[in-house]
Amino acid sequence: MEASQKSNLHAADDSVSSRDLHEAIRRRAEEIYIRNGKIPGRDVQNWSQAEEEIRRETEASTRRTAIIVRVDGVQYIGEYHRETSDGYAPGEFSPGASILVRLDGTKMLVKRPNGKVLETEIVQKIG
Repeated sequence: MEASQKSNLHAADDSVSSRDLHEAIRRRAEEIYIRNGKIPGRDVQNWSQAEEEIRRETEASTRRTAIIVRVDGVQYIGEYHRETSDGYAPGEFSPGASILVRLDGTKMLVKRPNGKVLETEIVQKIG
């Protein structure tokens, strides 16, 4: 597994277009539908929940911090919050270094050199 860091990732635009926002809400509503067992007839509830989650995330901050880890040829981008990262700072891992990683649903847990675990939310999977 290889690691690299990207700090202060910005949203593609500082302002989210209404089309992008609508698509993000649609994708999240679909994720909620699947996660909740594909129960029919809950479209409005799923959409409302997705809209609330996406709007909250969009309003929270446009600055994000992430770590990129390659596992078996697949790149995982995991975002984390500095406030809850227990002192993690970009640069703890050398690019290409071997590290221990556990993937758990949408979470990526990365064992740091000091033995602590950096918990991230997988926001993108490439490959």
